[in-house]
Amino acid sequence: MKMYLPLDSAAVALGADEIAAAIAARFPEATLVRNGSRGMVWLEPLLEVEIDGVRHGFGPFETTDIDALAGDLANHPKALGPVDDLPWMQRQTRLTFARVGVIDPLSLEDYRAHGGVTGLERALSMSPAEIVTETTTSGLRGRGGAGFPTGIKWKTVMEAQADQKYIVCNADEGDSGTFADRMLMEGDPFTLIEGMAIAGIATGATKGYVYLRSEYPIAIEVMNKAVAIARQHGLLGASILGSAHAFDMEIRVGAGAYVCGEETSLLNSMEGKRGVVRAKPPLPALEGFMGKPTVVNNVISLATVPVIFERGAKFYQDFGLGRSRGTIPLQIAGNVKHGGLFEIAFGLPLGEIVDDIAGGTASGRPVKAVQVGGPLGAYFPRALFDTPFGYEEFTGKKGLIGHAGLTLFDDQQDMLKMARFAMEFCAIESCGKCTPCRIGSVRGVETVDRIAQGDASAIPLLTDLCETMKDGSLCALGGFTPYPVMSALTHFPDDFATTAQEAAE
Repeated sequence: MKMYLPLDSAAVALGADEIAAAIAARFPEATLVRNGSRGMVWLEPLLEVEIDGVRHGFGPFETTDIDALAGDLANHPKALGPVDDLPWMQRQTRLTFARVGVIDPLSLEDYRAHGGVTGLERALSMSPAEIVTETTTSGLRGRGGAGFPTGIKWKTVMEAQADQKYIVCNADEGDSGTFADRMLMEGDPFTLIEGMAIAGIATGATKGYVYLRSEYPIAIEVMNKAVAIARQHGLLGASILGSAHAFDMEIRVGAGAYVCGEETSLLNSMEGKRGVVRAKPPLPALEGFMGKPTVVNNVISLATVPVIFERGAKFYQDFGLGRSRGTIPLQIAGNVKHGGLFEIAFGLPLGEIVDDIAGGTASGRPVKAVQVGGPLGAYFPRALFDTPFGYEEFTGKKGLIGHAGLTLFDDQQDMLKMARFAMEFCAIESCGKCTPCRIGSVRGVETVDRIAQGDASAIPLLTDLCETMKDGSLCALGGFTPYPVMSALTHFPDDFATTAQEAAE
């Protein structure tokens, strides 16, 4: 008997380690693989049992369900059937996450058997300029939130003259309701390593770092083990797969500051300095880590590179719409019936994601709003649910995709309170470098409180304050905080007017 049980943080939090120990005691002859998560968080811990070569799911699994595994599996109380046939899996276009939940994360043999290393081998046969061109042609953009074309960033670093260059992976996934980076690193770490190695070959960088947040202990452990295995088997080191190219990497752990998700704050932290935003220029691509040319890319951006080189830029470019090419891992959370990770090509209407894929709210009440893009994203009402999921399409509606986190709220949510939360979040997490963010967020909390106490005349002041923060802040923390605040005020004015009226009465 061969079984699979995730070592993913969500599954572990729900008792996967205890279940694994109990299975080992009950079925000592069985092979138990600790895989990544398939992304169906509402079914975690999801146990998979291989039956006649097909993996059948059982979940949400508990230790009390173990004994029944010795009986008729088809009639097991937690039986779900073949996992690949479940609607959640069938509707996806899994490219970046194709191996997550499928393979043993720390088996390089398993990784190779599922297409791994193929992209790196192809890249080694190409010139740096050809690699950059392939990446640019694919249309890949930064998946961390900014959406900047990856190929252009690589080209800048490739053409820079320096005795040392670096590849830095931003794994400081601090947005609430986002978990794609963590799931990728825990479930398929070699694809990130492969992507970073290809980036190093393309740009002439010989050293890489993964800046990983301390709140992800399992990801830290898996990544460290994967780097050691990759080095042992020649994927990293002085001669990548026997070639003339050198590239090595290591894991650095951050202390948990939200602002260190911003690339220049991250670089300051890596250098042992206080995590505060740097003014630009100079750009990190020219003067980054230790003052040297540095590529700073998100986990998903780098982990997608091997797919592009395995299948070709044209293959990847054929997915999506407009300037949003390829696929995007949606992270669905909040008051939701089916929360988890769902990878799909850009272009799906927001309403289809919310109503069909996510299944609406867990409470069963109507969806009032969806915040897209983490705590700095705008709140979209149902009137905007026809918006296609794409960078420019969301920008046109005064929203942002960010790291593609979606948080659902039902009709009982007070949006004035959510506007206050956004300002308070900014005030707490601000690095203090620039006045609009440092002072504006504190004044923002005070202004929202005035509105809540019945002072409707403070609404124009809040609008003016948001404009100042958006135009004057050094980074996205202060610059994007107005998005949730103004979208709440614009799309849900009754929540502000009702509060003011009630306070006046």
